[in-house]
Amino acid sequence: MISLPSFQEMKFARLISSPHEISSFGSRNGFRSNVYSIKENPICRSISYRSSEDSTTEQLYRRISPVGDPKVSIVPILDQWVEEGRSVDEQDLKNIIGQLLYYKRHNHALQISMWMTDKRYFQLSPLDASIRLQLISKAQGIEQAEKYFNSLSRKLKGVQVYSALLNCYATAQCVEKAEALMQKIRDLGYAKRPVEYNLMLNLYKKTGNMEKLDALLQEMEENSIVRDRFTLSIQLTAYAAVMEIEKMDKIVTMMESDPKVAFDWTNYSAAAVGYRKAGLLDKALEMLKKAEACVPTKGYMYAVYNCLLIEYATIGRKDEVVRIWSLYKKYKIYNRGYKSILKSLAILGDIEMAEEIFGEWESQGLTYDMHIPNAMIRAYSNKGMFEKAEAVIDRAISKGGKPDCWTWYFLATGYLEKDQPEKAVEMMKRAIVICQPLWKPSTEPLAACLEHLKGVGDMEEAQELIKLLLDKSIISLDIQEKLLNAIQTEKY
Repeated sequence: MISLPSFQEMKFARLISSPHEISSFGSRNGFRSNVYSIKENPICRSISYRSSEDSTTEQLYRRISPVGDPKVSIVPILDQWVEEGRSVDEQDLKNIIGQLLYYKRHNHALQISMWMTDKRYFQLSPLDASIRLQLISKAQGIEQAEKYFNSLSRKLKGVQVYSALLNCYATAQCVEKAEALMQKIRDLGYAKRPVEYNLMLNLYKKTGNMEKLDALLQEMEENSIVRDRFTLSIQLTAYAAVMEIEKMDKIVTMMESDPKVAFDWTNYSAAAVGYRKAGLLDKALEMLKKAEACVPTKGYMYAVYNCLLIEYATIGRKDEVVRIWSLYKKYKIYNRGYKSILKSLAILGDIEMAEEIFGEWESQGLTYDMHIPNAMIRAYSNKGMFEKAEAVIDRAISKGGKPDCWTWYFLATGYLEKDQPEKAVEMMKRAIVICQPLWKPSTEPLAACLEHLKGVGDMEEAQELIKLLLDKSIISLDIQEKLLNAIQTEKY
């Protein structure tokens, strides 16, 4: 892989610590203006590449896209493409990696990354190595990512690669490993930007360690590391989680009054989420209105509308959801937009409008994205309309869709809500069997399923379910042992 041009390297540095999803949108047949990225919340690493529908990128992606099973290699497709005498350059491959990442197809993205150097002999740059490291972490786990990191030459082991490994540790919430690596980054003199600090701050936020979070913020101040808008967004959500409303108010005021801080819609939406979680719906609504006022005229306006739809629905404002959707419809709407509106309507419980929009999506001829039927399955399941939910699954399969872990998970949560735990356990097991490693469902439905099995005395199936959770890295070994002990002693 040849190193990216310097302006793209700079763009990477700007976007590496974004706390919000940076979306990409595309053509009618589903190929988007791509993002060559590792997307994490709150860390988003992305570089955008444009491609036309008739480009080499688009043509090759059409062959790769139907291979939805991550266990099926796409390398033969790449080899066949070359054997046919067709050209392919590194930019085309990076475009496709970006598209695969958009759909969280990490294993296939990793296969292309490896093929680029193994079969096409493109030179690996530090940025490419950092992205590959994170792909390995996603597809194969932390241990394999560590092995890859250790195998890299000193030339490639710059700040980007160290930051990538830190991102892997932070994402997996490996606190001790992340702290040790952060100290190594300090020792090497790489701790000069907010990026690495943001990773650690977000880790401390997720693990509820406010003392270490505040200490790290103090370190940033002492070392003159400027807090960027992502730092402040992490602070907002961290303070919201512990109901530190005064500190939230202070951060919002500081960001709005400081001309050096680019206070945009992402920050207002972070504040809105914080106030909502604290029960301050009026303040949340105020922040959403300010976020809406920051909608860009192009590009990320889609991301803003998607965010607003969900947040207005979460605070129960159907009128605002309908209003935002009417604004959205002035532009071309792609799968992500339909997913957002259907999710919003599921939250609001508006089945009639959801059915209307789902029918509209089916008529558009967009790429069949299982996220969209899943949104309807979720809406129906929440209402106990299981026959309709199963009909959506059947229709999806008939149109080439493939039910995923969320399909069965939404059914499981619906059955739990309607006091049908036997069916819930069945659906939950289906979800876990086909899920990718490190899938993170809510713990409450899992606990409810285990509680039911314990209650009816089916310890064998409970143990089987716990083993499935361990095999897919959904729980750790120590949690497995605690659950098994709890079940065996009738104390769970």
